[in-house]
Amino acid sequence: MKRSDVNRILREAEAFFESMRFALPPVARWRPADWRGKGGAIREIVDVGIGWDLTDFGLGEFRKKGLLLFTLRNGKPADARYAKPYAEKIMIVEEEQLTLTHFHWSKAEDIINRGGGNLVLRLHNATADERLADTPVTFQQDGVTRTVPAGGTVTLPPGESITLTQRLYHSFWGEPGRGKVLVGEVSAVNDDHTDNRFLDPHPRFPAIEEDEPPLHLLVSDYETWLR
Repeated sequence: MKRSDVNRILREAEAFFESMRFALPPVARWRPADWRGKGGAIREIVDVGIGWDLTDFGLGEFRKKGLLLFTLRNGKPADARYAKPYAEKIMIVEEEQLTLTHFHWSKAEDIINRGGGNLVLRLHNATADERLADTPVTFQQDGVTRTVPAGGTVTLPPGESITLTQRLYHSFWGEPGRGKVLVGEVSAVNDDHTDNRFLDPHPRFPAIEEDEPPLHLLVSDYETWLR
């Protein structure tokens, strides 16, 4: 992805969050120069990956296959400095914008429609060799037990949520004609470097072509820009 495209997506995201009256923490407004001189005071932000995040899964088609996220809080396994056993993200899912089929080995999560359009998810159990099972999928939707056939879909209007347990394959997108979706995620500690099992292998973080300076740093920029 070009940095100019990333910057444009971030500006659009800021406007959407504002329109939904969802306030982000101060780090969301920092420009690259604002990180300078803060030293160890911001070590947690860097180490657990709080901040802006987006991906096109290496496909170069963000509007069709991609996701914009902001990690609000997180812990780090086996690191006593960051003892939170939980994580929280806020995401923007566009109409028909697909997040590719994947599961998590360690993380269980609640996906919550916080407002806007409808969120549609497709579910599969995983086989022992991590392919798609043909068995019905049983899950909790706002505390109610539901079952859909293998590959069945679940539509979440604003206010509704679904619990996704470990090794439960899922993909999702915004329902056409309903507008962008503000999506929350509440989960166990999140490690996007090691805990995403895509059905078909794809990179989790984008490669960036630096055609202009960053508007805001992405969590995937921290290693290069801050260390």
